[in-house]
Amino acid sequence: MSYDDLRRFGYFPRSRPRQVEGGIKARSRKGDIGETWWSKRFIEVLESFDFSSRLQRGRSYARRGQVLELKVSAGEVKARVQGSRARPYRVRIAVKTLGPKDWDRAERAMASKAVFAAKLLAGEMPREIEDAFSASKLSLFPAAGRELASACSCPDWASPCKHVAAAFYILAEAFDADPFLVFTWRGRTKEELIESLRALRGGGDAGPDDGRPGLDPPRSEAPTPLPASAEEFWRPGPGMEALRIKPWAAEVPDALLRQLGPPPAELGLADLPALLAPAFAAMARTAQRRALGNGDRESF
Repeated sequence: MSYDDLRRFGYFPRSRPRQVEGGIKARSRKGDIGETWWSKRFIEVLESFDFSSRLQRGRSYARRGQVLELKVSAGEVKARVQGSRARPYRVRIAVKTLGPKDWDRAERAMASKAVFAAKLLAGEMPREIEDAFSASKLSLFPAAGRELASACSCPDWASPCKHVAAAFYILAEAFDADPFLVFTWRGRTKEELIESLRALRGGGDAGPDDGRPGLDPPRSEAPTPLPASAEEFWRPGPGMEALRIKPWAAEVPDALLRQLGPPPAELGLADLPALLAPAFAAMARTAQRRALGNGDRESF
């Protein structure tokens, strides 16, 4: 019998969490939590592990700002969540990390497409990235419940408890702001991943060609001579009619702003990123409308 069952039978009185200031509040005030496809995918994965009913209980905690602190490192997330007791509960969420050989396979698959590194550096997670992991017989997110474990210092016997669930939601929004945290959690830092992708794309440390994508060194080609006049230089070439432009707005227009984090405290502008975010979104939507003209995606 769980702690919740005992409480329903009157063994423990219901209590509201203590109100806190300065907690990490979920940006979503209603409906689902998570803005991007990768954070929504993360929540979807958790729900597939039969966490759905337990997760719902942590949503209000996440929106109230009961999560005081959340840190992501290789293989684990540590958080402090304020409940009804004076001392915040300690939460730990552990995940199975990928080993060096696993990361080698995954990075070689990612290196086969230049768009992966480009989008990641722009603060976006490429939609095809899960296919790259699948092709390497791996998964970006935990593939089974046994790859994920959680613990909390609260007296609730169920797992995950509402405090862990609140941390899951705040973690999902942290992924929104910085997709590299997904890789960090699975055992690869942003710097390690980008360095490896650049080396594989450029062939720097790849060694002899073994037939795998993304490992061929760049071919040296004779430089194209410059046109005789500036007018000729700016004239579109014969291949321009085949060019297909996809000017869709980014899923997270203010991704770079989020990665920069809040300004220094001494400037007194802690709310500046939140104030600028709507402007970034409005500019992205306006640029997309102007680029699309009549708004018909199929025309491109």
